[in-house]
Amino acid sequence: MMRHIALILAVTVAVAAAPLAAQDRAQSLADIRTELAALAGDIQALRSELVSGGTDGLQAAGGATALERMDAIEAELAQLTARTEELQNSLHRIVADGTNRIGDLEFRLCELEEGCDVANLPITKSLGDFVGLVPNTPAVVIQPGNGTTSAELAVNEQADFDRAKAALDSGDFRSAADLFAAFSQTYTGGPLTADAQFYRGDAQIQLGETAKAARAYLEAFSGTPNGPTAPKALLKLGSALGVLGQTQEACVTLGEVAARFPTAPEAIEANTAMRALACP
Repeated sequence: MMRHIALILAVTVAVAAAPLAAQDRAQSLADIRTELAALAGDIQALRSELVSGGTDGLQAAGGATALERMDAIEAELAQLTARTEELQNSLHRIVADGTNRIGDLEFRLCELEEGCDVANLPITKSLGDFVGLVPNTPAVVIQPGNGTTSAELAVNEQADFDRAKAALDSGDFRSAADLFAAFSQTYTGGPLTADAQFYRGDAQIQLGETAKAARAYLEAFSGTPNGPTAPKALLKLGSALGVLGQTQEACVTLGEVAARFPTAPEAIEANTAMRALACP
């Protein structure tokens, strides 16, 4: 019966540690729900084993208190499962709402951008991939221009990025915008793509192409909404929208900077920009 007691303790520890384990391993909610279901099955099997062991077996495992503890564990598992389902539904709503907002901004910016055909706009990609929504899940850290990154680069990717960045630094904004645009097309979803889109926006701002710059900042943010480029991309997107006369959208976007990244220096700049726009 010592095995019974050990199993009860193991299940109890597993239930208590489930949220922490999910954080440490950056599990998906589906993984957590699967583990909770497996634990529930283990408890049912243990209950059957205790009951089949008769009175002596039950007494050796701790008597009636063993079954009471199992009832408490089962109740806790049911609560954890319900909370996990609520969180999953909430995350889906947040992602859907964010994706819809980005789609609306893309449509508005296309209307403002000369030569842009709203009929040919691609379907808006789902916002992010939940990176950063699970605690302790690190965003990809990118250090452009120094040959190091936390993700593997494609052949010539760093060199192409450095070539575009050199054009930007030298003041050749037309070449920089074109090179960064080509880079984003060639290395879609790469570890340097968000930076390329951001710097393309900077180049286009210098060229007076504010609507195109806003689109570039939007792409930089939506591609990695929890990455290192996200706060400054969101800030510059809001500022560009203000310049374009889209005050309401600018205020909402700038407000999101402090809401999403309260400790980032861009949050202070966003509040200043909101005051300048007389945001409510």
